[in-house]
Amino acid sequence: MELRTEQEEQEFMILGEFAAKSSLSKGREREEEKCDIRTDFQRDRDRIIHCKAFRRLKHKTQVFISPEGDHYRTRLTHTLEVSQIARTIARALHLNEDLTEAIALGHDLGHTPFGHAGESALDRLCSKGFEHCNQSLRVVDRLEKDGNGLNLTWEVRDGILNHRTKGSPSTMEGKVVQLSDKIAYINHDIDDAIRAGVLEENAIPKEIVEVIGGTSSERINTMIRDTLINSFGINDIKMSDKMKKSMGKLRSFMFTHVYTDQRATREGEKVDGMLTDLFKYYMENPYKTEREFVELIKSGEDVETVVCDYIACMTDRYAIAVYTKLFIPTSWNIY
Repeated sequence: MELRTEQEEQEFMILGEFAAKSSLSKGREREEEKCDIRTDFQRDRDRIIHCKAFRRLKHKTQVFISPEGDHYRTRLTHTLEVSQIARTIARALHLNEDLTEAIALGHDLGHTPFGHAGESALDRLCSKGFEHCNQSLRVVDRLEKDGNGLNLTWEVRDGILNHRTKGSPSTMEGKVVQLSDKIAYINHDIDDAIRAGVLEENAIPKEIVEVIGGTSSERINTMIRDTLINSFGINDIKMSDKMKKSMGKLRSFMFTHVYTDQRATREGEKVDGMLTDLFKYYMENPYKTEREFVELIKSGEDVETVVCDYIACMTDRYAIAVYTKLFIPTSWNIY
């Protein structure tokens, strides 16, 4: 018996009734021979881990642009924290952990350099707008593997596309990642804000602390437990009204005291100016992008879309290096 077939059969014995079963997947856009060892969802997870976009996440901003220190989150560490929280919830609820992990690892592949400042800049510059969830799907569908994409299953693609608050994931596993993303970023952003001196450790309002806890581990544990208690036995992933309300208050607090902090917005203005110049330059010189993007244009892709692809794929330091090369005079010796 193939190991994959054995695992597919075990899913029906171990997983709950609302869990996605890999053998019942809606499949891939392009048919391909199945792996004899891994299920389709395991295979998707592995494809994401080994793709170029995943490696680039380690040099992309999460919240704080160009922080001085080794312990601030990057887009990669955020992704791993989302995956850890999502897998904990999925396992406890007897959902498909492989599918959950694949969605979590792929959900932010389309993020721009410099975090949300970069996303806002591209959203303003691109005539069709820009959202990282749509771009994440474009990365796995088209940009990876020299324009061939990763050919992921429908369920993983659906979870990646719908992970934002306004999204509506079709699987329970996608809903787990959607909530885990919020649990992760709210808590680690607090931790980073305290480290950066933007927040005092006792700054979070007492009414919020009394509900969710005063430390990062307490808050994450409380949110996960509340989610499990309120999601057992139902075809949905949800928190109690009390927890949801407190989480909303905490998110509003973070927007007021961290995300719109003058230091962050000042750096965001620099990012906007830099990406604006890069966008204008490559719109005028699209064939000066990298080879794989030139090939996309030659294949008939819209130039503006490919320019957005190129800039969105950049890491923070690569964007700075390209900008420096194009727009900053270099020193030279006249003697």
